Amino acid sequence: MFGQLALRCYLSIQGLIERAQDEEGQTLAEYGLILSVVAVAVVVSAAVAFRGAIMTSFASATKCLSGSC
Repeated sequence: MFGQLALRCYLSIQGLIERAQDEEGQTLAEYGLILSVVAVAVVVSAAVAFRGAIMTSFASATKCLSGSC
């Protein structure tokens, strides 16, 4: 009885230690999330910075599609 309890405690502690040491997958996922947030921020910043050029290009394309190019 006492042997089984000691074994369960040992295995629980060993599992916690292994879980604490094996964080590579979690760290990789966190880096992926950070990278995606940075990518979205870059796209939004570029859209804001080049807003005038983008609007002019779309207006020009619309004008050409309507036939008055």
